[in-house]
Amino acid sequence: MLDRMKDAVDAELRDQQAGFRKDRSCTDQIATLRIIVEQSVEWNSSLYINFIDYEKAFDSVDRRTLWKLLRHYGVPEKIANIIRNSYDGLQFKVVHGGQLTDAFQVRTGVRQGCLLSPFLFLLVVDWLMKTSTSEGKHGMQWTAQNQLEFLNFPDDSQCSISLCISRLQNTQGKTKVLKFKTKNTNSTTLDGETLEDVESFAYL
Repeated sequence: MLDRMKDAVDAELRDQQAGFRKDRSCTDQIATLRIIVEQSVEWNSSLYINFIDYEKAFDSVDRRTLWKLLRHYGVPEKIANIIRNSYDGLQFKVVHGGQLTDAFQVRTGVRQGCLLSPFLFLLVVDWLMKTSTSEGKHGMQWTAQNQLEFLNFPDDSQCSISLCISRLQNTQGKTKVLKFKTKNTNSTTLDGETLEDVESFAYL
């Protein structure tokens, strides 16, 4: 089912999205980012890189939005119905103090550990990125032909200018800023939080 969903959706995803896609990986994004940094230094141009980590990424997905996105991205209706029905009345129990709690419903998020969940989350992130950059100025002109925007992989995003997030919240303490060839000492803020400037970052 995952393979069929990928085949239907892949052509609709942005080129910048590398997570959970065939013949794409984290190393592609790292190589791209390294080239960007090297060319920025070579051209003596300022570069600001904002690494954003989503807090409780899988738990933050709004399911009603997700069901709409399955149709929006062209997932076959039969598969979309199977996925949606598998979440209807979904109940959980947890062990607390050595005792199993009563069953309770969780109405948001996608399942942890499910093979489908990473790809379902990818659809949400891809849609957020598309809608947040659909109007106005975004990214930066890198060459005469190429506009530089976002690089995405699982629940981390790197962007060159800014990021508009709906429902997903950035993880405090894990969202960092790298600056190259700039004399600007002003701090960067996101949702009222001052982001830490760092000299290096473990990308994933």
